[in-house]
This record gives sequence, C-alpha cells and structure tokens, in this order.
Amino acid sequence: MAHILLVEDDLVLQQLTKEYLIHNGFTVSVLGNGSEVLSSVQSLQPDLMILDVMLPGKDGFSVCREVRDKHSLPILMLTAKGEDFDQVVGLEFGADDYVVKPVEPRVLVARINAILRRHKPHRQHEELVFGQLKIDKTSRLVFLNQEEITLTSHEFELLWLLASNAGEVLNRDYVHQQMIGREYDGLDRTVDVRISRLRKKLLDNTDKPYRIKTVWGQGYLFVSDAWG
Repeated sequence: MAHILLVEDDLVLQQLTKEYLIHNGFTVSVLGNGSEVLSSVQSLQPDLMILDVMLPGKDGFSVCREVRDKHSLPILMLTAKGEDFDQVVGLEFGADDYVVKPVEPRVLVARINAILRRHKPHRQHEELVFGQLKIDKTSRLVFLNQEEITLTSHEFELLWLLASNAGEVLNRDYVHQQMIGREYDGLDRTVDVRISRLRKKLLDNTDKPYRIKTVWGQGYLFVSDAWG
C-alpha cells in the first residue's frame, strides 16, 4: 500500500481527493501549508507527493525544489492554470509529472500508479531497528522479540512517525495533523486511542509508559533505548 502525501490548501478538494485515494487503496497524509512540507517528508517518508502550485507559506515550485534537493521522492504537481509556463517550471524544479485542475479522479490515480511503477525499482528498503523492535516500512511489518506484531494501517503509520523521530518530543497538534489530516480541536481522542493500542501491542506499561511516553503539555516521545 503506497503512502501519498497530499499538499493542497483547498479543504474541500483536499478531503475529496483524500477519500478517493483511500478508496483506491492508498494511505494518505495531508498538508495545507507549503512551509510544513519538508519536515513532513522527512518524518513520514511517503512514497509519492501530490503538490499543489498555489499554497500558503511557500508556493509549490519552491517546495518542489526544496524537497528535490534532499529527497528522490516522486512528485506529481497540480496546477489550476494549465499554462505551459507552470508545467515547464514544475518539471525543471524536479517534478516527475503534472496534472491540470480540475482533474478526473481516475486520471489522477492512473498518473500516480504510472509514477510509482517507474520508481519502484529504485525505492530503497526502509527499516528502523531499536533493540528487539524492527519496523520494516517496505513490507509494513513489525517484529518485537522476533515475533510479528499485527498493526492496523493507521497504527503502523503512527508508529513509523514516532520511531522515525526517536528521542524527539512530537507536538500533539503535529501528530494529529499528520495522522488525521486536520488541526487538533482539543476534543478528538483518535490519536490517544491509537497510542494506547500501540502501547498494548508493543508490550509497553500502559499505566507508566516507558517506550512511548506522553510528555504532558508537549506531546509524545518514542524512547529509542527502551526496546531491550
């Protein structure tokens, strides 16, 4: 299951596109601000990014160039103008392909699959190991004490986000945005529930967690040396 990072500030289009992609078997994370893209790419390690040209914070061209300088991540750009200039600039900045909005959803999925097929032979095997914990992003398998741990897709994405930032306290709002795709409203307990389930499956102490800690008033901390 490929992980798509969708960068689109139109919330209606963002939600519709996300739902369609999920329906077609993709895992989707969303952002609405160009200034947050590079850090999200580094933490989430998506398989492909769909990048709108017109964004708050940083425009899509600047984001594309910034990401391409550091990552080989495939980039599919969205432009509403349909002008040759936009398309040429996007490709020169490192985009793999572009589509003009409004785009037929089936066409978007076809373009995504075509890009992923081209890049599949070049994708690196991604794995994180902490003591007896092994997280394989390529196969999406997790092993603890040499036993496979069954996680849902959402649980795996949350674990990968935390583990790829081991030793760093991740802000609760940031985690919520990455996992749920919208700002934390102070009431939604979805991330808390997933954290609790992860702790149980990964044999953490649910009363006094020492592997995936909650740092009160700050966020969540994956402890790299707590896996025996």
